[in-house]
Amino acid sequence: MFDQLNARIDDKTDDLVTLTQELIRIPTVNPPGDAYVPCAQYLGNRLKARGFQVDYIRAHDTPGDSDAFPRLNVIARHEGRGPGPVVHFNSHIDVVEAGAGWTVDPFGGEIRDGKIYGRGACDMKGGLAASVIAVEAYIEANPNYHGALEISGTVDEESGGFGGVAHLASKGLFSKPRVDHVIIPEPLNKDRVCLGHRGVWWAEIETHGTQAHGSMPFLGDSAIRHMGSVLQAFEQELYPQLANKRTDMPVVPPGARQSTLNINSIHGGEGEAGTEGKPDDYSGLPSPNVADSCRIILDRRFLIEENIETVKGEVIDILEGLKKDRESFDYAIRDIMEVLPTMTERDAPVVQAVSQGIRTVLGKEPDYVISPGTYDQKHIARIGHLHDCIAYGPGILDLAHMADEFVGIDDMVQSAKVMAHAIHALLHSH
Repeated sequence: MFDQLNARIDDKTDDLVTLTQELIRIPTVNPPGDAYVPCAQYLGNRLKARGFQVDYIRAHDTPGDSDAFPRLNVIARHEGRGPGPVVHFNSHIDVVEAGAGWTVDPFGGEIRDGKIYGRGACDMKGGLAASVIAVEAYIEANPNYHGALEISGTVDEESGGFGGVAHLASKGLFSKPRVDHVIIPEPLNKDRVCLGHRGVWWAEIETHGTQAHGSMPFLGDSAIRHMGSVLQAFEQELYPQLANKRTDMPVVPPGARQSTLNINSIHGGEGEAGTEGKPDDYSGLPSPNVADSCRIILDRRFLIEENIETVKGEVIDILEGLKKDRESFDYAIRDIMEVLPTMTERDAPVVQAVSQGIRTVLGKEPDYVISPGTYDQKHIARIGHLHDCIAYGPGILDLAHMADEFVGIDDMVQSAKVMAHAIHALLHSH
């Protein structure tokens, strides 16, 4: 049976390549959420033509949703000949902006040396295409299977997933009895099973000041200078603490096996061209003002051994210390997002099924890893309370979000075979 299944996937290689190229050519850039509708419809039309029931679900009133940029998700379901387990493949259709440095058209889907190039090729339209081919090949080879197979294309993973998997999970679409097993084809390499991810806390810190004329800064109080003291305290106190926090989780790359903090952005003072209140074509100089406000966005990644309240407390202790020791220092802090670390057990059915597929197809033992950043498994575990979920897919993680992003064609074919083998194991595991 497996020989027949592998042969079918080999025969579908050209289809796999074309599907990946067509998905790349739909520029689903987030933000703002371009082309979600045509991409969801493209995927839905393909699967509907192959006997799937297709539903489109818009996440009204979620961040970014509007009539101009609707957060439209697609879920396709194929019912077997009788009751049985449900295996779901979830992929996000959104991609980050192309950015600079490309030597090819980022939305061209160009093929070079056995690789397909384009924004989202690796993260994660190649994985989406591989899962589609795996499911279609399995149904063709096993038309009398019992259970059900689902494929979803969801939005906004790159900005937290609230209009995508979080919304669908809140409706019970990632919970039992609707779904039993979930595979997310994120690019973790074809021989790796990703069990989960580190935790994340995003927060905004604002320092306050008093506006005055820039020629007489002594009459004001610079919020930017206050923020400078925050950043200096982070450098002297917090970063050394984080470097000493290590985890037993198999996080990749190895540098992410410690706690980390990134300052995502800093905003303060008078705006320039293209900022709030200034037209994009404004070419004058800013007004000479002492800044009365300065804001930074923190991206704190933490380990399964850490407590979220301790993570927050480390930052607040520094801010409170500055409030005590620094004249006129004042601040506000606002939570933006927090997600606890998650890790599926190695003996979970979906882990065992994909692992056996890797052994059979690739002839090697799988590596078990943890992602440095979160992905949509967080919502499936937190909201759907479904823990038989992993990430597995083709692509090199380090290429995600980079210029000249690509996915290897052979890697996609082999990953599709692993997925198809895992489907068989999961449908026969109950």
